[in-house]
Amino acid sequence: MNLPPKVTDRAFARLHEIGAHAQGKALRVAIEGGGCSGFQDEIKLDDPADDDLVLEGSGEQVVIDEVSLPFLTNAVIDFSEELIGARFVIENPNATSSCGCGTSFSM
Repeated sequence: MNLPPKVTDRAFARLHEIGAHAQGKALRVAIEGGGCSGFQDEIKLDDPADDDLVLEGSGEQVVIDEVSLPFLTNAVIDFSEELIGARFVIENPNATSSCGCGTSFSM
């Protein structure tokens, strides 16, 4: 069974903080071919499309296109704040390995 990704309360809270919905935007999470390991995440504020899966919480939206969805089965979309910076992150159980720089992965 393919379960859709889960979005943490912390990720929705950060979207609310930056006013994504107020700007008419959603957080787009996509998987693209590329990087040194074969696939890479793309995370950006974007306009929702008609064929997107929409995950909602705290009045905010995270959208995933139908091509990326199978690659994100059971993944967790979160927001991380560390000394080196803050960013949205994806914990993807489907990734079998990642590159040394941490920006791409293989499946």
